[in-house]
Amino acid sequence: MSRFSILFCKDQHRRLWSLAIPIIISNISVPLLGLVDTAMVGHLAEAYYLAAVALGSTVISLMIWLCGFLRMSTTGLTAQASDSTTSQAKLLVQGTVMAVLLGLLLLVFQQPIIQLALALSDTSDEVAHYFQQYVSIRIWSMPLALVNLVFLGWLLGKRLPKVAMWQLIIANSVNILLDLWFIWGLGWGVAGAAWASVCADITAFAVASYFVIQQWQKLQLPQLKIIELLKQAGYQQLLSLNRDIFIRSLCLQLTLAFMTFYAARLGDHVLAANAVLLNLLLLISYALDGVAYYAEVEVGEAYGKKQWQKLTESVWLSWFWSGMIALGFAMVFYLLGPHLIALLTDIPHVRTTANNYVIWLALLPLLSFGCYLFDGVYIGLAKGKTMRNSMIFSTLVVFFPLWWLTKDWGNHALWLALSAFLLSRSLTLGLHFLQMQACITSPNCDH
Repeated sequence: MSRFSILFCKDQHRRLWSLAIPIIISNISVPLLGLVDTAMVGHLAEAYYLAAVALGSTVISLMIWLCGFLRMSTTGLTAQASDSTTSQAKLLVQGTVMAVLLGLLLLVFQQPIIQLALALSDTSDEVAHYFQQYVSIRIWSMPLALVNLVFLGWLLGKRLPKVAMWQLIIANSVNILLDLWFIWGLGWGVAGAAWASVCADITAFAVASYFVIQQWQKLQLPQLKIIELLKQAGYQQLLSLNRDIFIRSLCLQLTLAFMTFYAARLGDHVLAANAVLLNLLLLISYALDGVAYYAEVEVGEAYGKKQWQKLTESVWLSWFWSGMIALGFAMVFYLLGPHLIALLTDIPHVRTTANNYVIWLALLPLLSFGCYLFDGVYIGLAKGKTMRNSMIFSTLVVFFPLWWLTKDWGNHALWLALSAFLLSRSLTLGLHFLQMQACITSPNCDH
């Protein structure tokens, strides 16, 4: 079967969507939650409420996404260990302990983190006040949020996307309902948005724990104690992969955080407008991640079993559907961008500012879909080094130099640099995969 003949195989399309649809539904619920937060706070009296939540959400998201290696490495390695229940159990236990330790570390250093964020953003006094209020509440659920990453990664690696879907949908539904109650019903404002998210993290942990316990019992392991699983070998591979994915995530969050912090220097209205646009951009990433998840699991299992033909076929099928989804988003944003912005905020200056940058929002899906796809491929391969190198190049050689050369363009310079950054990731990862494909498809491949 050639690389493109899989596009005419109906069974493979059904297989992809049976895995991808639950992830797309659950993933879209995450930015929809952000959109609800933005919409509710965006309809309060002043723009600095929205700006504060945008800045606070960026810092919290930065911490969680920097620890995203907990989810990614767990998914890839669990998929590769599909024939070994003991290895799956070891990955769950070791990943959970690592998540708890990282979460406690963030709690200890919460004040330095808050002060560093304020120093970098140089924002107004009003935004600074409500930003501190938001982060000082949200950060207390961080240990549970990081454990949720491990649980989610483990369930996804075991081909249980529907379980992950219900976990996220239930937690996000709780968050939305509590947003309505706390922000509007009780009038808690920014603090209400933060407490709603804390309650959602607790709910997500409870739901994930229930499903994880169910799957643990199904493993039918011998009488292995948790302490024995912690002592077993395998830390080197886990830590090495986590290190590379952490560096990759650090570069990614550095660019996104720079978008927010530098926008704060351009004014509260620019910061608020970018918050609205970045929330819409998240819809792209979470939808494309559904197809990337299919690539993670299929590539991971194929790599673990050395089924090279299946591996390359899965990549090309994922590439086709990622492109179709990206094209759909580009058309929606181009035609309906101002209407979507109007749904999120009724502050005139924020609307006007955001509408000036809708063209970037329409271009980004087409420029970026390759990087989301190949992230999934290389997570499945458990080759974090390739992802790391692509991200370092795109950040240090593309994003920041291009922004510096065009910074006189103001906010347009930020969006141009972000667009080039995402395109660079797509090209570097895609070209690397094409170079290694000859080895992957060879019957004698030992790659």
